[in-house]
Amino acid sequence: MQKTDYQLIIIGGGPAGLTAGLYAARARLKALLIEKGAAGGQVLTTDWVDNYPGFIEGISGFDLVGKFAAHADRFDLETRNGEIVSLDLADPVKTVHLESGESLTTQSVILCTGASPGKLGIPGEQEFSGRGVSYCATCDAPFYRNQEIAVVGGGNTAIEEALHLTKFADKVTIIHRRDELRATRIIQEKAFANDRINFVLDTTVQEIQGGTKGVEQLLLKHTDGSSSTLEVSGIFILIGVVPNNSILPKGELELDEWGFIRTDTEMATNLPGVFAAGDIRSKNARQIINAAGEGATAELSAEQFLSNLK
Repeated sequence: MQKTDYQLIIIGGGPAGLTAGLYAARARLKALLIEKGAAGGQVLTTDWVDNYPGFIEGISGFDLVGKFAAHADRFDLETRNGEIVSLDLADPVKTVHLESGESLTTQSVILCTGASPGKLGIPGEQEFSGRGVSYCATCDAPFYRNQEIAVVGGGNTAIEEALHLTKFADKVTIIHRRDELRATRIIQEKAFANDRINFVLDTTVQEIQGGTKGVEQLLLKHTDGSSSTLEVSGIFILIGVVPNNSILPKGELELDEWGFIRTDTEMATNLPGVFAAGDIRSKNARQIINAAGEGATAELSAEQFLSNLK
């Protein structure tokens, strides 16, 4: 086989990528992890992780991914910050093209590009982004001390973030398009018991309105056809995630209807030598723990693939 720069390139430095990198470094593969920003992915925006095994009292998202990175660094994992513009994955030699103009070759790739927050796509959302519209409660909650704000969404993330926001805001209104929440029961119970949280169900946000200082009110539409307004100084949109798949080669990888990568149980994609792990995978649960497990599985599968090449 043609000589390559690396045996394995891991793309993305969240829990999946860092775990894959740790395993690769321990296996003494010639491996490289490429991350376009700070290592950690969406976990960096998570205030408190209360369900990661081994941390009985919980741990901040920042500290948890810091430990992930330090663990991989202990085994001398090579890492690089850089923006990837395109990938060639179909041939036996895979090529990663960087924004700098450099191209790196590898025998195998693990895609851990993750996912990003979903958006409503309504008037005012883009206009007031950063001026009252947020997608990260952990990042922006301190800006809303003693104010009234809204959270859009009904899943675990939305309700957990709403609970976090009550540490700062006087009132948090949860707006959800269905007549009941999707969050797990124990999380719902905490929210219903919190006197700072109000619920507006069977409702969607039609427009975000405001002025020079930022968001001032929301235009709401209810399933019975009526409309109303809600005065708030901030809105947190927490309605799920979209895949970070812009660098994926068109028509080569098998994707699901939403653009997430399909894999088998060993994290292998339809392309030989290409694996995927973490939030970019097509799956139901997107948690730190299963991202880490998938990262380990993907690396072990890559090891087996490389062994078969020899």
